[in-house]
Amino acid sequence: MTETQAAETLPSRGAERDGFPWSALLALAAAGFLAIFTETVPAGLLPQLSTGLGISEPAAGQLVTLYALGSVAAAIPLVAATRSMSRKKVLLTAVLGLAVLNTVTTVAPWYELILVARFAAGAAAALIWGVLAGYARRLVEPGLQGRALTVTGIGQPIALACGVPLGALAGSVVDWRWVFAALSVAAAFLALWIASAVPDVPGQPPANRIASPRVVLLPGIRPILLVALSWVLGHNILYTYAAPLLAPTGLRLDIGLAVFGVAAFLGITATGVVIDRALRATVLGVLALMAVASAGLTHPALGAVLIGVVVAVWGFSFGGAPALLQTALADRAGEHTDVAQSVFVTVFNLAVGGGGLLGGAILATSAPATALAWTALALSALAALAVGLCRKAFPPGRRGNPGEDEGP
Repeated sequence: MTETQAAETLPSRGAERDGFPWSALLALAAAGFLAIFTETVPAGLLPQLSTGLGISEPAAGQLVTLYALGSVAAAIPLVAATRSMSRKKVLLTAVLGLAVLNTVTTVAPWYELILVARFAAGAAAALIWGVLAGYARRLVEPGLQGRALTVTGIGQPIALACGVPLGALAGSVVDWRWVFAALSVAAAFLALWIASAVPDVPGQPPANRIASPRVVLLPGIRPILLVALSWVLGHNILYTYAAPLLAPTGLRLDIGLAVFGVAAFLGITATGVVIDRALRATVLGVLALMAVASAGLTHPALGAVLIGVVVAVWGFSFGGAPALLQTALADRAGEHTDVAQSVFVTVFNLAVGGGGLLGGAILATSAPATALAWTALALSALAALAVGLCRKAFPPGRRGNPGEDEGP
């Protein structure tokens, strides 16, 4: 999409066009926060869910699994079915869907009904992720699209860092059902925020649509999805099994995850400064940091302090990953961004689930926990190699001006 075409998609409100639309983008960021927080909060409530529903803790953990499955199953068909609709209506429908489905979880008397609600909530979250990137980019001029997407993405690391511990804290104070009731109320208030602060943008005209398989065949799309799969898979192998990985280092798990969360927030903040000026260089740089961090985690004898630094490097390197990957993908997909993002959501969630499966398979072989870090190191190297070889997917220079010298 040319800059002229992109500018034509901007909403007509002059205030949004002339300035950076912080309120609108932060509302989009809050939608991403809500989607992730809703997904992860049951992990902090496992004992309460187990007792309250009369089930085992592994069975309670399936509330997270069903949510992820709903996202994987629904992302592509839901985004495809709604691509001609107003983006604001789609986003509001998804957010209100989370409000309703969290209410169902709050009042449902049966575990099986809660599982159905969680699957449907995952589908609503997939719709949120499917429209966020394209929506954010269409609220600003082309030269600010990477920054806009980075602001929209700040909700993700915050939710990842806070979801489990805040769920555990809330569950120690009130019944778990009140936690989901609070999420319903938060979703309702978020819908009001979106309705008042986010300009509407139109959907895609039917004449301009292409099918999802054809979007994947566009130049540069497949290499970006490969990088996403490798990078997110490596990260989730480490994140899912942080407990056995950190145990021999002397670094407490809660402190390690807190360090990761703070560093991830700093990482996405730093990404917002450079993403539009040096996307390719930034991706290569943070993948190098990810590899360094993975290598550090193969040496638990470094001790708690140095491993804490390593975890901070890991968090910093991954914090901006979704924004970087989604920006690269949207640049290549152009007007088909929403469909491309639905494929990205599917790949991302498969990588999240794959991290748990592959990491578990590695540990099941009686391999030491450091084998997880070696695997993440290999996957980081694969992602960096793909970036290095695919200049079409990650062109050098300033976004929209490939071939210029890279640099902040």
